[in-house]
Amino acid sequence: MPNHLNFGTICSDSSRRRCSSNVQHWILFSAIVAAAFGQAHPARAESSKPPNVVLIMADDLGVEAVGCYGGTSYRTPNIDRLASQGIRFTHAHAQPLCTNTRIQLMTSKYNHRNWIAFGILDPKSKTIGHWMGDAGYATCVVGKWQLQSYDPPDYPGAETRRGLGMRVEDAGFEEYSLWHTGHTEVKGSRYADPVINENGKLRTDLKGKYGPDIWTGYIDAYLARHRRKTQAKKENRPFFIYYPMALPHWPFVATPDSKIWKNEKRRHEENLSLFTDMVQYTDKVVGRVVKSVDKHGFANNTLLIFYSDNGTHLKITSQTKTGPIAGGKGMPTDAGTHVPLIVRWPGTIEPGVNGDLIDSTDFAPTICEVADSPISAAAAIDGRSFYPQLIGAQSNPRDWIFCHFDPRPGWDKDRFRLVRFARTKQFKLYGDGRLYHTPSDRLEKQPLAPADDSPSSKTARRKLQRVLDNMASHK
Repeated sequence: MPNHLNFGTICSDSSRRRCSSNVQHWILFSAIVAAAFGQAHPARAESSKPPNVVLIMADDLGVEAVGCYGGTSYRTPNIDRLASQGIRFTHAHAQPLCTNTRIQLMTSKYNHRNWIAFGILDPKSKTIGHWMGDAGYATCVVGKWQLQSYDPPDYPGAETRRGLGMRVEDAGFEEYSLWHTGHTEVKGSRYADPVINENGKLRTDLKGKYGPDIWTGYIDAYLARHRRKTQAKKENRPFFIYYPMALPHWPFVATPDSKIWKNEKRRHEENLSLFTDMVQYTDKVVGRVVKSVDKHGFANNTLLIFYSDNGTHLKITSQTKTGPIAGGKGMPTDAGTHVPLIVRWPGTIEPGVNGDLIDSTDFAPTICEVADSPISAAAAIDGRSFYPQLIGAQSNPRDWIFCHFDPRPGWDKDRFRLVRFARTKQFKLYGDGRLYHTPSDRLEKQPLAPADDSPSSKTARRKLQRVLDNMASHK
């Protein structure tokens, strides 16, 4: 409605009573329109309470390993079903290694801004746990931590870094059940006979148990407790559960579904062929979490996200509908960074496929917007919320993502060197000037020479170079 109308001047004395009635109707209509179009979260029109959030992140799982992305080597019915119930993103990327991705996900900042060392999260950082706690959420993290200490004591320079990172009790999570919360040499197993720190105490009852089973059990119990508290009106907060999985990361060992699991002496025996069992147990674990959310009555008010921290292990080759794909963990190619991303929210998210670019800095701003508590501009984050894409609202998707990848210093990381690139969905420009058309050159064998640029590659080269230049001058 135009905001310049003056009802006092358009109403004559003889019609003032009728006009006054009309004004009242216009005011009421305007209020309704303003409420409808000015609402910050149209997806929550029927409820003022923000939704619960469950974020699951697999460890070393590229898109080629998942059925709904064309993978044929492994059975992934639960993840495939999740994709049929929500949005499957086709251009989600991560960093090539786990710590690099995990720090970006936790802080929404590219690695060159807050990197210290591999397995170390700057203890001064504000994390997604802090932001969600500030938003009034009950917060819980289970699974793999590995953000406090990493180097063995005899590794050069270890004495300056051991224990330097973020302790989980300082990371904004009220409850936790985690592997690798201390030094690397005492981390123990994440699979059979796991070593798990649960809310400050090492569990002593895990002989013969399997780590991922413990964590899905913890999540189920947490949801049951939350439901009871809510029903008893002792809890009115939504919950945020972050589950950084251990599966299917090396070592490739038996799962409870493996034939050799029955032999206790073979449960820690490594064999590359067991990767298939581990991927399929990854799928089983995801299915358990989804089932727990649903059976406790939280399905329609829970945003559930499935993601992965990097590509599949280099020793693994998986079959897909378009041919075999070798894992690329640790490599900056698509095989190292292209990962699954699936988001479900029944009744709010329309199932479908989305081709927008997403990277690991985007999760914190998305989840915080869902929580109706956007991250302050003063935080100077790099991520961009993809919440509008989830609810079908007008969005402003990324047209590039950036990668600063250098996992040094850290044990077993001396073989890496600094790699920086910026990319669109079509083109990828490295800091040394190499430009690739990734859809036709996924292994990046044929860089495009500037002299041979087409109009589209020339435009992309200029745009991506500006991104690289800007990132080089700002930390």
